[in-house]
Amino acid sequence: MQPTTPTPDAPGILTARQRKRLSKPENERAIIFTLAFTGLIAAFMQTLVTPIVPELPTLLNTSTSNASWVLAATLLAAAITTPIAGRLGDMFGKRRIALVLLVLLFAGSVLCALSTDVIVLIAGRALQGMGLGVIALGISILRDVLHPKRLGAAVALVSATLGIGASIGLPISALIAQNFDWHMLFWLSALLGLIAIVLMFTIVPVSTLRTGGSFDFIGAVGFAIGLIAILLAVSKGGEWGWGSPLTLGMLVGGVVVLVIWGFFELRTGNPLVDLRVAARRPVLLTNLTSITVGFGFFATAAILPQLLESPTTTGVGLGQTLLIASLCLMPSGLVMFFMSPVAARLIATRGPRTSLILGGVIIFLGYAFAVGFMTQVWNAILVATIVGFGVGFAYAAMPTLIMRAVPATETAAANGLNSVMRSLGSTIAAAVLGLILSGSVVVSDGHAIPTAGAFQLCFAIAGAVALAGVIAAFFLPRLEAGSETASIPVVAAKEPALS
Repeated sequence: MQPTTPTPDAPGILTARQRKRLSKPENERAIIFTLAFTGLIAAFMQTLVTPIVPELPTLLNTSTSNASWVLAATLLAAAITTPIAGRLGDMFGKRRIALVLLVLLFAGSVLCALSTDVIVLIAGRALQGMGLGVIALGISILRDVLHPKRLGAAVALVSATLGIGASIGLPISALIAQNFDWHMLFWLSALLGLIAIVLMFTIVPVSTLRTGGSFDFIGAVGFAIGLIAILLAVSKGGEWGWGSPLTLGMLVGGVVVLVIWGFFELRTGNPLVDLRVAARRPVLLTNLTSITVGFGFFATAAILPQLLESPTTTGVGLGQTLLIASLCLMPSGLVMFFMSPVAARLIATRGPRTSLILGGVIIFLGYAFAVGFMTQVWNAILVATIVGFGVGFAYAAMPTLIMRAVPATETAAANGLNSVMRSLGSTIAAAVLGLILSGSVVVSDGHAIPTAGAFQLCFAIAGAVALAGVIAAFFLPRLEAGSETASIPVVAAKEPALS
């Protein structure tokens, strides 16, 4: 007899091996720690090379344009692979795919640690970027294996690791880059990646919840081509020229490819992304709001370091070193960590919609304060901290909203798409704010420094985007406070091998 085809509503047949697995008591605290730790490591890859970016052309004997791909490759790889990894996780086991991503992260770290050529370094950074998909997979694993009473706080913590890892990792990277050979950054990431692999394999249980069907290779390729084109146009538009044929061609071509991809996805039996589910009001509005939150979070990394590190001779800059500037941003990540249980309690009592709206309002207030107060170091620290509070509430709410709106067998793919929306917001922030800061400058000691007006305009735009996210969140349907995520049936995979 053929195994029962898994569906979101009907359980499948459990094998003897799976029944034995499910009979073992799981250490839920250890599972939460492991998934949060792996999320932190993956997020750390975003800011790993930030301190050495200005020196890369000299270190690698290459151009500034080529060196910029060391950052761009990570972003592109993460945006493309996260939803694909989510779909594969739903089909073949989330832990199995998470382990694959961690192995790729480890391999990329070793490749970067051994590199002396920019091409090799870019390839390694792309592999590291693929590891960011473990955050979305980790959130979905939590839904599969945790008791509902623990789920809210655990989801809030793992979701926040995307911001926590980037904020805390920046001063660590700066400290290593200033005192050791730059290759040590990647040996550290390789060691952390290896630890994550061991913890994931030994502590996180196998999920028996699977979805049927075959993998949508055509959809994956179409999604990758369209997304790469758009992200390249947005991230490189300032360098290529916003009106250049290359930028416009990439942007228009990417949109056209994604439109065609959308029609294909609606007509295929096993789509990479179920667009009918993605078009549901809770999912669509949550993803749109995620873009604004991603914009608001990245704006601190785009604006504050330049403000802190600019020389005081301009009358605007605060004259701090890279390490001090990184430490000033660190409270943003710390408050995300400490606020995750508070956000979880708010979600349990008032619902995720309230948490998302509150997060957006706090982000808006942080940037509204920054417009008028940016002349002291403590001003920058306070702005980063306020924004961290807001992002913590928002990041905790978004996975809960997504998981309440999609079938249990599609959580990894849906969370993966939501992560892409956050990354898209960060990419747009980098492009828009970078264009403003580079377009209005004064010259000091041969260096072009953004003007006070440019900084204020960036803060105002970041606040306006956050406010737009609040407005979108108000249209989310009200869910009963404290209601649990949809019940999760235990579904057997067609191949019950270890994953």
